[in-house]
Amino acid sequence: MAWSQDEERMLAQIEQHLVDEDPRLVARLESFNDRARRSEAKAQGEPSMRRRPRRSTVIILISWLLIATLVATLLIMVLRHEAAALALAASL
Repeated sequence: MAWSQDEERMLAQIEQHLVDEDPRLVARLESFNDRARRSEAKAQGEPSMRRRPRRSTVIILISWLLIATLVATLLIMVLRHEAAALALAASL
């Protein structure tokens, strides 16, 4: 059954009032609707769009890579220093 024009107008006014009063609620509802649409599409076997990783995820990944590189570099330097010290001690 279709909505009457008065009912549609009242719903539009309620929606506009909610948008004006609580933009955070609107953002949450839009996010929920997007997730629900993706979930429904996935359940129906439709090909999903590839989602880009969040900026924070990329920053954390790069930070871990830099930390791993730094640790590896320091270990190499320490091992070379120890090897050089042992070679020097053996030559004396």
